Amino acid sequence: MTQIPTESRVTAENEAATPSAPTAPKHALDAYFRISARGSSLGNEIRGGLTTFMAMAYILLLNPIILSVADVNGNHLNHAQVTTATALAAAVTTILLGVVGNAPLAAAAGLSVSNTLAAVMAPHVTWPQAMGLCVIYGLVIVLMVVSGLREMIMNGIPLALKHAITIGIGLFIALIGLVNAGFVNRLPDAAHSPTPMGLGINNNLQGWPVLIFCVTLLTIFVLQVRKVRGAILIGIVFGTVLSLVVQAIAKLPDSAWGEAVPKFPGNPVSAPNFGLFGHVDLFGAFGSNGMGALSAGFAVFALVLAGFFDAMATIIGIGTEAGLADKQGRMPGLSKALFVDGAGGAIGGLAGASGQTVFIESATGVGDGARTGLSSVVTGTVFALMLFFTPLASMVPGQVAAAALVVIGSMMLSQARHIEWSDREIAIPAFLTVALMPFTYSITAGVGAGVISYCVIKAGNGKWREPGILMWALSVVFVVFFALHPLKDWLGIH
Repeated sequence: MTQIPTESRVTAENEAATPSAPTAPKHALDAYFRISARGSSLGNEIRGGLTTFMAMAYILLLNPIILSVADVNGNHLNHAQVTTATALAAAVTTILLGVVGNAPLAAAAGLSVSNTLAAVMAPHVTWPQAMGLCVIYGLVIVLMVVSGLREMIMNGIPLALKHAITIGIGLFIALIGLVNAGFVNRLPDAAHSPTPMGLGINNNLQGWPVLIFCVTLLTIFVLQVRKVRGAILIGIVFGTVLSLVVQAIAKLPDSAWGEAVPKFPGNPVSAPNFGLFGHVDLFGAFGSNGMGALSAGFAVFALVLAGFFDAMATIIGIGTEAGLADKQGRMPGLSKALFVDGAGGAIGGLAGASGQTVFIESATGVGDGARTGLSSVVTGTVFALMLFFTPLASMVPGQVAAAALVVIGSMMLSQARHIEWSDREIAIPAFLTVALMPFTYSITAGVGAGVISYCVIKAGNGKWREPGILMWALSVVFVVFFALHPLKDWLGIH
């Protein structure tokens, strides 16, 4: 397993990232973001911010595709408007995460949120009504943060499960990278096959894009072993240049690459289209012209759970990897970052881009040395520039970004050393948390399985008081989450 380069780790034991002796800030940015205090540098933060953007730039292309479904009136969203809204909301939320939360976290339209909206929208609600649901779920999470409930939940989760969440996210993003690269594929007849997925196509790696993924991945690994600063960013740039060369010579069809095709756009400048901004019908989905009160309530519940626990697990995983957590897995100043993340739901709804949430790809910036919110400001600024240069975002192929995800996944597995695997009371919930995140393609499902099994096992061993009332309450919430569809069928909700 690849070890994180020395310069990109503040501590090996998950202690709060503070130096042994205080140092005077070098400049105003250093004083505000505590760059030196966290063992980082201006170069690390800028490089980390650029790396994070390049790893998640695909959202500018993917989100409009997900949200292309027609609404109840048969209207399809304008592609340019959704792209502008996606870039705008990501820029605002990410910069706020940096300036207010001072954490190396970037946010954009959450895929779980966008997919949920696409599922409930047609033929039930209009787009403004769907954005109203986003604003509501965002405000619900903000209330949970203001009340202190969200931070209590994060701090109330046992330390071993926090480590398991980090490991699970590592395996999850590694699997996402392998699938996005085409190295691993779903089998076309998975329902009748003994294996649901396999190597490449028909157990063979085919095509230039997957080869470029392999070359990029190995390049980053070699650079890391040699302790080269900015290994991930260098690898992404190298892979992108290699892709441009291959595409120019081989002239592969666009479909071979997916959403992002590595070629120079004819006109790199595009005027932003703010046509979706502010088009919000806050309570329309609850009325007779929408989904109805009960169905809309279930939709908000699903959105809150997806936004809450996906972000919670991601923040725990990235914060631990960045050395921003103490020995109990708690992060100082966490409430500010949680507040901005919750507000991201409302920001995305107002912008017309669906709810914003912290992205797993933030870990790529951490892997390249980012430790403060300055890296988020860099990432958000580039998203803002993409309002005018959206075609440039399509130059980084998904296969190159996928290599960075696999690299980060390998790094996050180092947390496995902190779990006492010989203690079955801890090992079983940890295993379920780790395994179910990649196997179900859901962070929330992994967290839920870990929480429920932890409480049940403790109770079965006569220690039912040990988890505490908060963990038991979470277990009830997750039972409802797993039983959501049977409950809806029982209540006659479609």
